[in-house]
Amino acid sequence: MIIHGSSLSPFVRKTMAFATEKGLTFENKVGRPGSPDPEFLECSPFKKIPGFQDGDFRISDSTAIVTYLEAAHPDPNLIPTEAKARARTIWFEEFADTIFVAAAGKIFFNLVVGPRFMGVEADLAAVEKATTEEMPPVLDYLEKIAPTSGFLIEDRLTLADIAVASPFANLMHAGFDFAKWPKAKAWADAILARPSFATVIAKERGFLGG
Repeated sequence: MIIHGSSLSPFVRKTMAFATEKGLTFENKVGRPGSPDPEFLECSPFKKIPGFQDGDFRISDSTAIVTYLEAAHPDPNLIPTEAKARARTIWFEEFADTIFVAAAGKIFFNLVVGPRFMGVEADLAAVEKATTEEMPPVLDYLEKIAPTSGFLIEDRLTLADIAVASPFANLMHAGFDFAKWPKAKAWADAILARPSFATVIAKERGFLGG
């Protein structure tokens, strides 16, 4: 089983954490910029990460991958089967993938990826806009709903927690100030402290020199 792509991507990190919480063993392969691995291209012809292969089965997109893993390895159950809980779990994943990552990605790219790895000057205006206009509504929402149980759905770990916590790591790598959102940050810290995330994030920090 191979997951293609750098865990600095919140989508790759989410997929790796999901697989780890399933108790699965996998290899993480990170291609060289500008030189896509042919195996990766077979999984992801449009070069979107993560790519995934399990034997002769190949697919891309983190949602498609975790859906496959849930069906192929149903224990432990990380996508609830009860109708309302399942719908809310899928909502949280969509919220994370499209709303949260859209804002956090601008901060992370401009402060970390662009200047460090691509030689691109940071667009500080984009960072300011994302920090002051785009991220606050996202974090306000999470601050309001941060669960006392520690989990977003069914008082247990699900894909909802894994998906929403993953972009927090990118903001932390970028030095984002969470002072206004202590409940959301405490919830995310607890999820990211799980071994499924913590080991990966420690390697990211080492790679980034943090």
